[in-house]
Amino acid sequence: MNAKKQTEFGIVMEASAGYTEMLAREIEAMGFDYLLCPDTQNLAPDPYGQLALASASTDQLHLGTGVTNPVTRDAAVTATALMTLQQESDGRAICVIGRGDSSAAHIGVRNATTRQLREYVETVRAYMRGETVMRGETESALRWLKGEDVAPVPIDIACTGPKTIQMAVEVGDRISFAVGSAPERVEWALNTATEHLKKIGRDRDSISIGAFVNLVCDQDEQTAINIGRMIAGMVAHFAGMKNAPLEHLPPQLKELARHMQDQYDMEHHAQEEAKHAGEVSDDFVEWFSICGAPDKCASRLQRIIDLGLDHVYLLGGSPVAHPHGERQAGMVRQTRLFAEQVLPRFR
Repeated sequence: MNAKKQTEFGIVMEASAGYTEMLAREIEAMGFDYLLCPDTQNLAPDPYGQLALASASTDQLHLGTGVTNPVTRDAAVTATALMTLQQESDGRAICVIGRGDSSAAHIGVRNATTRQLREYVETVRAYMRGETVMRGETESALRWLKGEDVAPVPIDIACTGPKTIQMAVEVGDRISFAVGSAPERVEWALNTATEHLKKIGRDRDSISIGAFVNLVCDQDEQTAINIGRMIAGMVAHFAGMKNAPLEHLPPQLKELARHMQDQYDMEHHAQEEAKHAGEVSDDFVEWFSICGAPDKCASRLQRIIDLGLDHVYLLGGSPVAHPHGERQAGMVRQTRLFAEQVLPRFR
């Protein structure tokens, strides 16, 4: 029997000019393995340039999108951005990609279907391998890659619903569930993934399976819950995106997800001012997230890791609302208690 691999830990933080490089150094020093920056152009600065700056100030930290999407950038543009970061960081780049949410909504277009996401992933991967891609009648390739020794960037597919989970285990190098932190939700997602792996005959060890975990560590539990409320509402919205199936959801989530389909305040996505936050109760946050003191966070986190997660990306919160850069710095400061008193227990 193979020894259990050490769980990888990452943190999701919006890029912010003048802050990302400095905070990346702190995140690496705190012991995290990954820094992911959302690619959502109307809500946060561009991630790729900021991640390139971060690569110059870090040695081991993996750097990438968390998440990008198939809608706002052509596949050739995304492939070039990723391979440039891969070259600049000496092989530490990662692409975490989903169907698109706030990035698409804020320019008035629909997010991608699961099929479109799959096709986009396959196209980006072909470009990164140096292959020629047919774009209509045009032969398209990244000509600048010829003669360069740059390995393709691993693709990690963020997934919430059953169809996207199944697609992700077919084409992803890694997959990451965005289903909240309740053990029964993570267990459902894992079962969906492993059952499909068996069906298609793919070896479980050939893919890293992980999750975005809503977690706020604070000695005062109510403070942690208050900070975590926005993240809980945002991830609940992923389960209740327009036209998404709801029948597989547990009762605690189904009602809120249905509400989010019509009432989600996209204008204040990932912000405390969101109107839908009033619908996210303390009890829901407590069930759907991990919020509290270090011992509680460690115990709850251990439960879901023991289900079979290979990696965890923390979705935290910040006690600082504005301005944008200070909000990211506040989130990193808020995460320090976790890094000092929880993370070492998993090393």
